[in-house]
Amino acid sequence: MRIRATVAAVSGALALSALVVPAAQAAGGSATPSKADILKIREAAQGASSGKTAFAASSDTDEPYAMDVTFSNFKIAGAVKVGTTNHVATTVTYTMTHGTDVDISADDFVTGPYIYKGSYDTPDNMLFGDAPATCTPTSSTTASCKGNIDVYPAEGELMNSDAGTWHGGALAIAYNGQDPSSPDFDITKVGYADQGDLGTTLVQRYSKLTVNASPEPVKKGKTITVTGKLSRANWEDNAYHGYTNQSVKLQFRKKTSSTYTTLKTIKSDSYGNLKTTTTASVDGYWRFSFAGTSTTPAVNATGDYVDVQ
Repeated sequence: MRIRATVAAVSGALALSALVVPAAQAAGGSATPSKADILKIREAAQGASSGKTAFAASSDTDEPYAMDVTFSNFKIAGAVKVGTTNHVATTVTYTMTHGTDVDISADDFVTGPYIYKGSYDTPDNMLFGDAPATCTPTSSTTASCKGNIDVYPAEGELMNSDAGTWHGGALAIAYNGQDPSSPDFDITKVGYADQGDLGTTLVQRYSKLTVNASPEPVKKGKTITVTGKLSRANWEDNAYHGYTNQSVKLQFRKKTSSTYTTLKTIKSDSYGNLKTTTTASVDGYWRFSFAGTSTTPAVNATGDYVDVQ
């Protein structure tokens, strides 16, 4: 399940709503909770104080209670590369530590990872998994958990400004038999834990790089013109646009070699286009190579073979 947070959103409230549907189903309800049911829980959670771990106990009778659960050993890929349309899933593993009074084997206990952009208390955006994590107990109070972060760029989950460093978090909810869609739902009987700053990853705008070396074939000593384009995903219009003013290397490898050598570095123009010239010497492959940035992954063009006569 995915959530785009507003500046004023409380991370605990958003996290709680992310796992409402599977939890309610596990609790024995056959119907999926309505949006109103989810909002009811979110609004209740918004009254809780935020912090680096589960929110503190409160005298407010309309809030979930703070559950004795913490998270550690959060591991996620160093980068999540997201294009314009395709669903992207990345695996997260973490350790969950809980009190002896927390029954993680209950059908309506759920946990899952998430990542967020910006601060923990007021994130600019958050991404969750489509399903809760699966956990294997490693002792009476610890479990090893594995879940996904699912990203759907075609559904407007990301803005271009979201590219860069994101932080990792995890949450847990114990519904304790409570069904959010029931008129008898009692939020105070629901346990909740949430923890941020568990790790980092880069969410990057997927990149593409092309190359064309001509003429083909070419006489030895003559000029070869090499053109191409560096582009990257635009999450706001779901298309690829030129990545401008970026340093890109022109590389060559002989027909008999498996190693590319850098010959020069040029910059993409205001449309992301690349153009340079070189001298034909031996048969081989020409390509452009982009080292990447924090917002855009590295990419190599597929080598273009030129026969030198």
